[in-house]
Amino acid sequence: MAHLAEVYGRADAFLFGRRTYEIFAGSWGVMPDPESNPVAAPLHARPKYVVSSTLTGPRWARTTVLSGDLATAVRELKERGQGELQVHGSGQLVRWLAAHGLVDEFVLLTCPVIVGQGTRLFPQEGPDSALDLVDCRSTPGGVTIRVYRPAGRPRYATDAPAATS
Repeated sequence: MAHLAEVYGRADAFLFGRRTYEIFAGSWGVMPDPESNPVAAPLHARPKYVVSSTLTGPRWARTTVLSGDLATAVRELKERGQGELQVHGSGQLVRWLAAHGLVDEFVLLTCPVIVGQGTRLFPQEGPDSALDLVDCRSTPGGVTIRVYRPAGRPRYATDAPAATS
């Protein structure tokens, strides 16, 4: 929880896909005393942006629905913010942001649980992407927390060496 409090506390704003937004609004958004929770407090106090073509009249305060030219809207949010524009959950949105070069950093938490079903975070098809490991730690309960930054196209051991003259 200490790590999550630190992460959420760094946020300047939050960006959600519609489904994740509705889940968060229905739980974190209705907490009776959000200021007493280190995750709920920033979620309530800071702007929230939702990517959706169907959501109208969001019920959670400080929420703006983004539609239209999404890449431009996200770039503008990143440029005018002083802290982090964070995405939590929202797998479809994360895949879209990554494909459009709009992710500065991935923070991946891996829980020691084997799940036999679910949706992939990263697409099965498409170009490979290299990631640089920036930080790695684990909790006493075995959760690993890894921070990666996109690093362009990967180089594989089977790649032909660069030609020399």
